[in-house]
Amino acid sequence: MKPILFFLAVLPVLFSAQTDIPRLKKEYSQLLEKSGYGNNPAAGKYYEINGIKMYCETYGKGQPLLLIHGNGGSIVDFSKQIPFFSKHYKVIVADSRAHGKSIDKGEALTYEMMSDDYAELLQKMKIDSAFVIGWSDGGINGLLLSIRHPEKVKKLIITGANLRPDSTAVQSDVFKRVSSNYTKFKDQFAKNNNKTDLDYSVLKYKRLLSEQPNIDPKALHSIKVPVLVIGGDYDVIKPEHTLEIFRNIPKANLWILPNSGHSTLVVYTDEFNTKADTFFKTKFRVIRDREREF
Repeated sequence: MKPILFFLAVLPVLFSAQTDIPRLKKEYSQLLEKSGYGNNPAAGKYYEINGIKMYCETYGKGQPLLLIHGNGGSIVDFSKQIPFFSKHYKVIVADSRAHGKSIDKGEALTYEMMSDDYAELLQKMKIDSAFVIGWSDGGINGLLLSIRHPEKVKKLIITGANLRPDSTAVQSDVFKRVSSNYTKFKDQFAKNNNKTDLDYSVLKYKRLLSEQPNIDPKALHSIKVPVLVIGGDYDVIKPEHTLEIFRNIPKANLWILPNSGHSTLVVYTDEFNTKADTFFKTKFRVIRDREREF
């Protein structure tokens, strides 16, 4: 009886922690401001990768775990994951091409380029393969890394990823806003005679978001490693599109989190981290026929 009473007592606290989104956003923003991740000389190093200088930090010891951030993001975005996973894994977290402290002077930016960068980063670090967690665009990179460099991925977790940049994948209101914003920015960029490096970077981010990815669902059939596909029930990515990704990967699990948008690993930090750890450490269960009953 006591364990049940304890659970009932803490349930309102757990529920409120997942529903008080304004507080969560404020706390996360404050955490990013004071976090040393992404700017830690003791853990950071530059690597010459495919014509760019890629900045990467490593934490902890154990099996390699690669964390890949989203569009316009950087290493610091994983401030709620690095402390947890670095206790049991060698956490590898880098600023993607044209992001954060990574140096990229080129005009082109594609998910294929970024996934190739991560494969080369692991190669430079003499890591044969790694567990991978990708958030948003990082999830896209994780899928492409598994397709283009399958030997580099042990298991993959993605949250908020999409296969195409249209309203079948992205919520209609979000798709309209992103498309309109990209059009306006392109017009302003063309008229701007005093462009800064930041202007060029923002153009690359917005172009990437609006014109890519373009992944054939059938390409997911080639992914042989276990994949945990995650999304929020009110994610910017439609749940039915997340389901489409899940259904096209041979060995996949699906996890749709309630009352969550795109930031599942912030809204559900403890649950996300624990579930990811368990997924990496547990043998994938094949469920067919009578096994579906339990």
